[in-house]
Amino acid sequence: MILNITCIPGDGIGPEIVTQAKKVLEKVASKYGHEMRFTDILMGGASIDACGEPLTDEAIATAKAADAVLMGSIGGNTSTSPWYKLPPEKRPEAGLLKIRKALNLFANLRPAYLYEELAAACPLKEEISKAGFDMLIMRELTGGLYFGERKTVEENGELKAIDTLTYSESEIRRIAIKGFEIARKRRKKVTSVDKANVLDSSRLWRKVVNEVAENYPDVTVEHMLVDNCAMQLVKDPAQFDVILTENMFGDILSDEASMVTGSIGMLSSASLNDSKFGLYEPSHGSAPDIAGQDIANPIATVLSAAMMLRYSFDLDKEADAIENAVRQVLKDGYRTGDIYSAGTTKVGCNEMGDLLCERI
Repeated sequence: MILNITCIPGDGIGPEIVTQAKKVLEKVASKYGHEMRFTDILMGGASIDACGEPLTDEAIATAKAADAVLMGSIGGNTSTSPWYKLPPEKRPEAGLLKIRKALNLFANLRPAYLYEELAAACPLKEEISKAGFDMLIMRELTGGLYFGERKTVEENGELKAIDTLTYSESEIRRIAIKGFEIARKRRKKVTSVDKANVLDSSRLWRKVVNEVAENYPDVTVEHMLVDNCAMQLVKDPAQFDVILTENMFGDILSDEASMVTGSIGMLSSASLNDSKFGLYEPSHGSAPDIAGQDIANPIATVLSAAMMLRYSFDLDKEADAIENAVRQVLKDGYRTGDIYSAGTTKVGCNEMGDLLCERI
């Protein structure tokens, strides 16, 4: 198979971690008989410096022509970088919002997995963490409160702010279908999270999810109120497989889930549209303070590349090979500085990429 991938190295540690992900993908291609075709584009601060804006129309066209997009990290130090003296619509992160909209990336996937070798970093009590957990939060990314009409008005001598939460049946249905399809690739369980005891939007959400569930009799579905879900994530995270939820709830719960793992440098993510196309990136930021020092952790980006193989190309065996290589490297005791502990071997970004390739 020929895989046409647009890469966005981005800012900070982005170029370093994307380089390692490319290296691992090339090793997978060599082993399993595929051809990787990479095309780099600029986005974020790098694009501002070169083109005067965070994302050009030409870069978007290149991304649209690819089968998938692999991204590093966007942005810099908000206190010292000249990028943050620009208007908000000209800053690095505006490029990310622009590409999400241009590519119609409505489904955000955030896995949270507890590696046995990193269990000591988990902030939960050992009696909870020893069960392990492997969940994926499926967040609707282009609707809801964040994209509804908003305004601030003055009434009776005081300011009043209004934010509108709106979801249509079609918006809910397409994210629910994604959730159930991905659950089929995992442990076949969907936990749909809402606030149906209060919100009309959540009652519609629950209705549509139940309708979609009828087409997936092999997938178990349950409904959970968002406040209970937040509690269950720290009480019993092992119960979850796919958590399906709307934009704001997903924003909050995915951050909670990432902290439960104790190692954000290990967390991948994906944003998908209604085809197989997706944008894949690590969950962490650009870490400009360590850029260029060969100490960044590339594993989240490498795992994002594995998600790309699985969800955009249906190459499950190849994705498994990458994920197994990560587990083996950790078992063998190798760590980048962010996950290092006494008794393990500290390695740099480039060496970690080499170690992963050796284990493909």
